Amino acid sequence: MSASAWGLDVAPAPFGKRLLVTGGAGFIASHVIICLLERYPDCLIINLDKLDYCASLKNLKSVSSRKNYKFIQGDICDEHFMKLLFGTEKIHIVLHFAAQTHVDKSFCCSSEFKNVNIYGTEVLVKAAYQANVEKFIHVSTDEVYGGSIKEEFNETSPRCPTNPYAVSKAVSECIVMSYWENYRFPVIVTRSSNVYGPHQYPDKVIPKFIALLQRNRKCCIHGTGIQARHFLYATDVAEAFLTILEKGEPGEVYNVGTNFELSVFQLAKELVRLIKETASESELKLWIDHVSDRPSNDLAYPMSSKKLHRLGWEPKVPWEEGIRKTIKWYETNFHNWSDAENALAPFPSSPLHEGGQQL
Repeated sequence: MSASAWGLDVAPAPFGKRLLVTGGAGFIASHVIICLLERYPDCLIINLDKLDYCASLKNLKSVSSRKNYKFIQGDICDEHFMKLLFGTEKIHIVLHFAAQTHVDKSFCCSSEFKNVNIYGTEVLVKAAYQANVEKFIHVSTDEVYGGSIKEEFNETSPRCPTNPYAVSKAVSECIVMSYWENYRFPVIVTRSSNVYGPHQYPDKVIPKFIALLQRNRKCCIHGTGIQARHFLYATDVAEAFLTILEKGEPGEVYNVGTNFELSVFQLAKELVRLIKETASESELKLWIDHVSDRPSNDLAYPMSSKKLHRLGWEPKVPWEEGIRKTIKWYETNFHNWSDAENALAPFPSSPLHEGGQQL
């Protein structure tokens, strides 16, 4: 198939730098694209997304008419397509967000995670290397460290992933970093804490709990809910990626974290308090249901971000402000995805689960 048939420019428009954002119709990447378009009006921001179930171009409706924005539908796992894309679009910088990310789903669909997160990353970084891209930022996760309740992880801490999703991200990191070690190809790896905010598909804990409560349904907590997570607001994370883009050093890893932490049980109570407008402990518990836990559920991911702080980034949006904005957004945007209602089940639909219980 020819480049024009794929919707690729044979003669690229006269912009400055050309930035490729993979998975740009997804949650975090859509916020990053919006920030990039504002910060760099002379650069062309190319959104590459295959439009999987958790992606929505409605996330980018506010910027879709910008002259320096371009959407291309395509799959990072398609080697021929990726070669054509880099050959025709003349990409300078890659920000690689495209991935399968739902931990619960990774237990029942691990081959899909291996294909997208490992093989897809290998195809992408190889194509970028062959095209002499100036910078390649690979987006990973704090989950590659494995769980801890005492030790605070820094960028040199060993990786010890405990679920198929985290394993696939750890392997993809190794693939990307091998291009630095072997060829000095300018790659950077980032590992972030849990991110929340508008645009997130409601299979993740915060939008799921919000949507359930807004439909007068109970929050479904896996196990006891004592597992704690650090939560960062989406625009803060987007600013972190722009800081790394501008100041990050090739071959380095950067943690993107926060000191703000809630257990899943505390999170559920906080959302009940805000959405149902009650502070009564007995009423709070009426909106919470406990289901069986998933096979592996790390207790916490304490992480130091001092290295990124030295580049000038700090989170700015306080929890109270960020969560209220998020709740308000889901009141009118829940149906940005055609199958959003299906995401509210306690577990992904698969042969491993029946009636919300793990077999």
